[in-house]
Amino acid sequence: MVLNQFPPAPILNNFIRVYRVVHCVFDNTQIIPFKPYPPKPEHCLSFYPRDTEVVTYTKSGKKNSNIKAVVFGQQNEVTNRHVGKDFLLFQVVFKPGALYRFLGIPSTEITNCYIDAETVFPAAAIKEVNDRLASLGTDFLKMVAVIDAFLVKQLPHLKAEAHQIDFVSNNLVLNNEGHKIENQAKASCLSLRQYERKFLERMGVSPKYFSKVVRFEHAFRMKNKFPNLDWLTIALHCGYYDYQHLVKDYKELTLQSPTEFHLLDLSSPERKFGEADTY
Repeated sequence: MVLNQFPPAPILNNFIRVYRVVHCVFDNTQIIPFKPYPPKPEHCLSFYPRDTEVVTYTKSGKKNSNIKAVVFGQQNEVTNRHVGKDFLLFQVVFKPGALYRFLGIPSTEITNCYIDAETVFPAAAIKEVNDRLASLGTDFLKMVAVIDAFLVKQLPHLKAEAHQIDFVSNNLVLNNEGHKIENQAKASCLSLRQYERKFLERMGVSPKYFSKVVRFEHAFRMKNKFPNLDWLTIALHCGYYDYQHLVKDYKELTLQSPTEFHLLDLSSPERKFGEADTY
């Protein structure tokens, strides 16, 4: 199994946080477990040049399947993802506000959605990218070059300028610091009301909710990276007041306690190959 990350071309550094590649092959006798995917502070463009995945929203009951390239905004519920036997995912993780700049669509319209990328990007170009990725076997560096070229071609057609909100939000994602909304607004050179309105347009959720997801993701990743750490230590390290504060956010975002969701994640497909979701 491959579970890896790659940087984008330097010209794309202001737009792309990272490229993710997931590749796993199961034989016909194996029962493939689903991947419980919690809310993460990210907007993504995902390509599936081989088997696709079936995505079921655990709270709303929505279901999506057989889409070869997908755009999704900020998610606010867990999705159960059932992958195919020959599964290859190439995922573009945008920096905060970057997908809004590419599409010019209010991000509220793609929040908690899983939509066909051909409806928001040039369809022929998306199909060409998937075809080229499929032809490259497991040469992931060449795949990175294909994605770089596709995104660079989109740069002359950006629909919106960068805003200080994007940089403030990216710093929050990277460092899990500065959760006070008033400080974020000040750093963005906006009044609190202006900040909340522009943030919703660019990120698709409120600043308060986004900060909650950032803090949760840091705790989720820390538990996967250091499974022997107790939850109180993780809670305090990630900026929670105490363990119960962590529990409250876990139940809001996953409908389960920290321990319950961690046990569910232990049965994810990557665990069969000795890997863990730590990115």
